[in-house]
Amino acid sequence: MKKLSSKILTFSLIAIALAGFQSCSEDAMPGEGEKLTQAELQTILNTDEIAGAADTALADLFAGNTAKTATAKDGECYSAEYTETGFVATFNNCLLNGTDNANGTVTVTYEVGEEESSFTATYQDFYVGNIKINGTRTYEISAGSQENSVSFTVESDMTIEMEDESIISENGTKTFGITFGDDLESTVFSLSGNWTVETEGNTYSVQTLEDLQGNATCEYLTTGSMTISKNGLAVTVDFGNGECDDVATIIYPNGATEEITL
Repeated sequence: MKKLSSKILTFSLIAIALAGFQSCSEDAMPGEGEKLTQAELQTILNTDEIAGAADTALADLFAGNTAKTATAKDGECYSAEYTETGFVATFNNCLLNGTDNANGTVTVTYEVGEEESSFTATYQDFYVGNIKINGTRTYEISAGSQENSVSFTVESDMTIEMEDESIISENGTKTFGITFGDDLESTVFSLSGNWTVETEGNTYSVQTLEDLQGNATCEYLTTGSMTISKNGLAVTVDFGNGECDDVATIIYPNGATEEITL
């Protein structure tokens, strides 16, 4: 139940939701080797945060230049060459997320339909700051049947090399949704998905059990739950029953629970 991001296209909702994870003392709590630490959760979620630095720029290029003609465009810090099926964008010290410069080339292919659009970004030695990204991210954007909602699904198959040369890989799918209501309180954000992160010999699997949701008037996630499994040992994170508060509940396999303030 951490803060919702107003820039949902950065695909960092989960990082914001769980980055404040911390432990507390309770009876029957698992031993240290049986728990997920704050540092581990930050590692799990870093992939989306890092790759998301380029997502907004790619979305802007995709949205503004889907005409099927070969064109070229130069931005303040990038150049893009367009074809009938996509574009190749080269970034030169672009400040994308307020802190890190992006450098390198991304190849994007896209398909545009009446109700759904999708594009696939292929990174090859693409740098965000001193962090290197390789692999693909596919984005599918669709409008809801009631015309008051939109959703986008991100499928990742990528590796990230950190500044200390450690490697993080991520595979899986996340779906983000926005349903627009008559007012801010009835405008709902949601996240669901199933993805796996591997690093330093450990495998972490994340699966949403109930869609994580919040509304535009509350800075916290208010409902939903997910499981996070470390090498097969799973814990459940429960974000609540709809109240706007900063409390989440961690449920361990032995039934022990801990209520945390984020």
